[in-house]
Amino acid sequence: MADVIRTELRTPASDVVSPELYNQLLTLHGTIMIFLWIIPAGAGLANYLIPLMIGARDMAFPKMNALAFWMLPPAGVLLALSILVDAPQAGWTSYPPLSLMTGKVGEGIWIFSLLVLGTSSILGAINFFTTIIKMRVPSMDLNSMPLFCWSMLATSALILIGTPVLAGALILLAFDLLVGTAFFNPTGGGDPVVYQHMFWFYSHPAVYIMILPLFGAISEIIPVHARKPIFGYLAIAYSSLAISFLGSNRLGTPHVH
Repeated sequence: MADVIRTELRTPASDVVSPELYNQLLTLHGTIMIFLWIIPAGAGLANYLIPLMIGARDMAFPKMNALAFWMLPPAGVLLALSILVDAPQAGWTSYPPLSLMTGKVGEGIWIFSLLVLGTSSILGAINFFTTIIKMRVPSMDLNSMPLFCWSMLATSALILIGTPVLAGALILLAFDLLVGTAFFNPTGGGDPVVYQHMFWFYSHPAVYIMILPLFGAISEIIPVHARKPIFGYLAIAYSSLAISFLGSNRLGTPHVH
């Protein structure tokens, strides 16, 4: 998809794909890249490492863990196969009123897929949080556990705070799209900027949901290869929580009046 997009952008004319197909590819590429790759990749790494790091036999809720994983493939397949019928065209942000003016089928599939993926993410975050807090070996207190565990605590907090708000925005958008309400539709008195605030309440912290697990991994890998203990353990651990707090507050975000 990225190759087709970049090839199309070589010239101003639509000489590779149609404008509609270009928008579909752009939407699917962005959505898959974020919600089906980089965010689940961090969770997958944590699933393998956290029980080993804290001396647990398994995650706190193995069945919930399995459910969270097996929600990913059907949501991904459904999203990818939408290109065969009427893929979403409003970009990975799906701003109204544009998302309310394109095909209902593709946009509905996009919303449903993201709700499934978001539910998977929430279940995983609950599992990580509970496992790290409750299942450490008795000799390991919070200030001695691996930094990767600290980074996953911060990540899980962001997911649990932000993802339900995104889910609420998507459900309201689905009502506008399929039922004809006007939460975000300006023609009916709705406010599309409200959707933007709800969407970015999750999607701004999502930057840190993507990067914090990798920060934690780097903090584990470099000391091993440098053959030196990490410098400033507590500062790094607490800074992960500070990133989580600062990344989740919206005070610094410009508001549109």
